[in-house]
Amino acid sequence: MSEDNRIKSVAIIGAGAAGAITAAAFAAEKYFERIQVYERRESAGGTWIYDSSPLQLLITPGGLPSDVDPPLTIPNCLPRIASPNKQERFSQTPIYSSLTTNVPDIAMSFSDLAFPYGPFVPHHIPKQYIESYFSNHGTDSLLMLNTTVEDVSIIKSSSKLRERWKLTLRKYDAARHIDVWWEDNFDAVVLANGHYSVPFVPEVKGLQLYLKRFLNRVVHSKIYRTPAVYKDKRVIVIGNSASGHDVAAELVSTACLPVYQSRRSASRWDGSEPPPGIAWKPVIREYLPSGRIVFEDDTYLDDIDTVIYCTGYKPSFPFWNVQNNGRNIWDYKKNKLIKTYLHTFFQDFSTLGIVGIPRVLTFRSFEYQAIALARIFSNREFGKLPSVEEMEKWDSTREKTRSREGKKYHDIEWETGETLDWLGSLYRIAGLGLLTGEGRVPPVLGGEVRWAIEHLRKYPEPGKDEKSNDEQPEDVWVLVERAAAKDLLSFI
Repeated sequence: MSEDNRIKSVAIIGAGAAGAITAAAFAAEKYFERIQVYERRESAGGTWIYDSSPLQLLITPGGLPSDVDPPLTIPNCLPRIASPNKQERFSQTPIYSSLTTNVPDIAMSFSDLAFPYGPFVPHHIPKQYIESYFSNHGTDSLLMLNTTVEDVSIIKSSSKLRERWKLTLRKYDAARHIDVWWEDNFDAVVLANGHYSVPFVPEVKGLQLYLKRFLNRVVHSKIYRTPAVYKDKRVIVIGNSASGHDVAAELVSTACLPVYQSRRSASRWDGSEPPPGIAWKPVIREYLPSGRIVFEDDTYLDDIDTVIYCTGYKPSFPFWNVQNNGRNIWDYKKNKLIKTYLHTFFQDFSTLGIVGIPRVLTFRSFEYQAIALARIFSNREFGKLPSVEEMEKWDSTREKTRSREGKKYHDIEWETGETLDWLGSLYRIAGLGLLTGEGRVPPVLGGEVRWAIEHLRKYPEPGKDEKSNDEQPEDVWVLVERAAAKDLLSFI
């Protein structure tokens, strides 16, 4: 590779788990002259930072990030100082007081540093772990905190040279209560900004008017922290994924019983009957101006105090300059990255990568992505990326197959062997580091890790874990016999 074409500088957007391992992987190459990690919060930790008193969020039924989380207007003539931004940027995290991890520690932690204990740890442990991971690897010096990347624009070059990137940055100066804006250029960019920021609430007939008439009655679980707030309240929880399961179970201790839980279908941990204190309801069909909530089976509820939507999040990339870069980066109709390969690389941007999108082993899977990207960008990869045509074929084939099976594009299953295949592909691209020690080696997914994934479960499953339930107190993880049913990582 010519010196002009060499990647010398890399920007990493986000200092959560994905950003931490990406910084470590790139630093280990001892190849790049400059690595900068931008984090909009006051510390590393990403989604594991705990905000004890979150602000109320505006609910926009059916609203997508492109509508509710638009890019800021960039001041002219940078660098410059401006008044602090007042636009909602969804930087608060969704962590509630009792939250614990739901992937066994041996399978979740990075390969070179274990969690202090396990198998499932309270939320402050991953946050401390991410912070210490930066310091343990000497990459804390690469952090620029309280700094938001507001624009990422490609700098087009001749056909013989790689593209470069211009970043527009905004740093909040708390001492002076100002925003400092400036620009910086990089040879490559890795997106590690997560996807649990912008909450999603589906459109329901009458909900828009209901929101106006009954202020703050409808909330998203992103601002839920403790059941104490809902003492003696009549509550409906919408959704039964991990957060819906946790929130409904917690509310039984304080709310007016029963706690109502609206479900589209049964989850893997739902039995034939609801747990004590919870009443299951079908999907909501309509909100009436009177305050009545009508369900699909024609039943209804009156005098509800709070509706908590546990309906997930949509990935948001407000910094991605669509006009300059020629296309969007995320397709919200198909719920997928556009023109991706192995959920990590891009077909049309050779110096752009992304870490942390797939639903899989979280921290540990980020490690394989980060090492593969570091090896590609340092031009030391063992296995070359395929041609653009082959990457396009992989993308289109996966999209068609997942659509036909009714599954999400970025969900990677364990039971089918897909997780091992995906990690194996990244493993083969990365290969070994240099004989002289430069570069990380992607970890093996050994027997202990595989055993933990297949036998340690945070949530007991009715019909499988009755024996374990008898032996374990409520809300404690269980040891189970492996059974081939729903995918073992479907709870993530």
